[in-house]
Amino acid sequence: MANTSTPDIVYTKVDEAPELASASLLPIIRRFASAAGVSVDTRDISLAGRILAAFPDHLTEDQRVSDDLAELGELVKTPGANVIKLPNISASEPQLVAAIKELQGQGYALPDYAYDPKTEDEKAARARYDTLKGSAVNPVLREGNSDRRAAAAVKTFAQNNPHRMGEWSADSKTRVATMGADDFFSNEKSATLPKDSGAKIVLETAGGETVLKDGLSYPAGTVVDATYMSAKALDAFLAEEIEKTKAEGILFSLHMKATMMKVSDPIIFGHAVQQFLAPVFEQYGSEMKALGVSPDAGLGDLLERVKDKPEILKAIDACMADRPAMYMVNSDKGITNLHVPSDVIIDASMPALIRGGGKGWGPDNKEHDAVCVIPDSSYATVYDEAISFFKATGKLNPATAGTVQNIGLMAQKAEEYGSHPTTFEIPEGGTVKMILDDGTVLHEHSVAAGDIWRSASARKAPIEDWITLAIERQKATGYRAIFWLDATRAHDAELISYVTPILEAAGVADKFEIMAPREATRASLETITKGENTIAITGNVLRDYLTDLFPILELATSAKMLSIVKLMNGGGLFETGAGGSAPKHVQQLQEQNHLRWDSLGEFCALGESLKFLAETHDNARARVLGEAVEAATQGVLDHGRSPSRKVGEPDNRDSHYWFARYWAEALAAQSDDAALTEEFGPVAKALAENEAKIVGELAAAQGSPADTGGYYHPDLEKLAAVMRPSATLNEIIG
Repeated sequence: MANTSTPDIVYTKVDEAPELASASLLPIIRRFASAAGVSVDTRDISLAGRILAAFPDHLTEDQRVSDDLAELGELVKTPGANVIKLPNISASEPQLVAAIKELQGQGYALPDYAYDPKTEDEKAARARYDTLKGSAVNPVLREGNSDRRAAAAVKTFAQNNPHRMGEWSADSKTRVATMGADDFFSNEKSATLPKDSGAKIVLETAGGETVLKDGLSYPAGTVVDATYMSAKALDAFLAEEIEKTKAEGILFSLHMKATMMKVSDPIIFGHAVQQFLAPVFEQYGSEMKALGVSPDAGLGDLLERVKDKPEILKAIDACMADRPAMYMVNSDKGITNLHVPSDVIIDASMPALIRGGGKGWGPDNKEHDAVCVIPDSSYATVYDEAISFFKATGKLNPATAGTVQNIGLMAQKAEEYGSHPTTFEIPEGGTVKMILDDGTVLHEHSVAAGDIWRSASARKAPIEDWITLAIERQKATGYRAIFWLDATRAHDAELISYVTPILEAAGVADKFEIMAPREATRASLETITKGENTIAITGNVLRDYLTDLFPILELATSAKMLSIVKLMNGGGLFETGAGGSAPKHVQQLQEQNHLRWDSLGEFCALGESLKFLAETHDNARARVLGEAVEAATQGVLDHGRSPSRKVGEPDNRDSHYWFARYWAEALAAQSDDAALTEEFGPVAKALAENEAKIVGELAAAQGSPADTGGYYHPDLEKLAAVMRPSATLNEIIG
């Protein structure tokens, strides 16, 4: 079923908490937008939607769906693109398997996900499924670089209403542990291609040559990297850190990005599981493998597969008793850091620990210091320096702290996040070579079996656009501006060779600094501690990490960030902040019919989207709507209308009522468009006069379990019934 027309604004259909919230918010947006003749439609980039789009040959005619992600991938390359992108699941293997099972239970005849595919059909299905894992969405849609910052209203509110920060002490035992040798950082090689070139990646062994990947194509000016992590060094590092952590008497924690780095990080995660349970794997490894155990899938999957093997369970218990206590995802339910690879995401987990004074939750349901294991040392220094800074200075004061904005290089699958198709677990020892079409060996590494080798790239046009965007942002703000680039790192040295001449040619070299991530972290923290502001100009991974780290310290959350992607061909992609898709929020809704997801990020993105539409479509009424959205957002903040975390108190649906009311009141009060004043005056009046009734209907819905008909693929009617429980509000909005 194909989409036949492009709406003025595309609002993405996603997963988990943001998708639940959309069922309540989107009808409000459509009602208001229609007053300006603006169409708002959805395109499905949810995990379930992407699974169904990948298997049309297994579905009935009425079950088939369009490939909305592919459609959006083309749309974002056009000047007229205007997309509001909500957070979607970057699926780990366990999430993908769970979504498949749910869809099968709903009557979709999808093939199983084969952990160890043997038949041709199993291999073909597995290959299709693997394209859906990890960051399958963002690289397709991000045809531009990132401008992320706290909206002025959000930052002001955070300063006037400072959130709680954990206390840091100088003698905290919390520390970062990283390899520092034989990892991706230390083994990296990088080169800028002087001309257009194709390439292939081969593995040369004693038995001959194996082509790992061919058909690669890079335009002139592309920075191409290659590196590897030694599996032997990784195992030795993990084993040493487990013993050191036990001796220190603190929590062991692993911080990875097994979603975005969907090939490398699950493998590293699996090494951690195997090292933590090393005696068990030594004794029962063959038997567990026969049961389908894959360490990469996590401890939770392992325990499920050996649940009928008491001798293995006993060995696991004995091993765990001899290990250091583990950082817990949910101490009440016994879910550890190593249970599911996607449960602990470094860009959210590390800032939360730092905000909490270096504390993590242990199995005793109490907070403790922790060792934060970040195997690759490329960006571990950021968190190490932040921890050192706060040990020395004490916690940040959100009431007086300045802000760190971010300009991020991410267009056209830039850097590590675009490396999935060129990442390999090496099957046998030899030499990996990256060979250009003319026979030039661009990069080569001697590798051993089990090593993780990867190549990444960043193209010339996105790099130049990124630098230009940084110049524009610095000029607009006057803030201290720092390129987070390490001259001693191979890739960063190539980027610096782009940055320096462009800054000099623009006559602004004196307005920018270039620092390695550790030094840039220290400088940025010193700047905001003084109440001043800075711009972090970073690559793709640091963009992701920092736009959680600093907002969580400044605002208590990264979900309220304003995130604008200026698409390179003229369109706009408006992301609703960082922060993931909040599975715990969904669990609370299912159990208590209370959704604590805060849609403030959606409000901010909506305002920017409408104002962008006004400019690109010469639609003055859309601008009035957009400015009124800003007033409504300010109203939600000023009057404390954001959702509460506790059942029985106002939740996401209440905040949408107040947003609609403040939006209508702003439109009724403005004087730029008389027709909008006339249309929304009665709406504002009805929303105000029926406040008690609406709030009562919303409150009455809470407290009992909620059935949305599915976790990954909810039933639309059931979802609407749960998320729009106020008949009075529905009648006013329509």
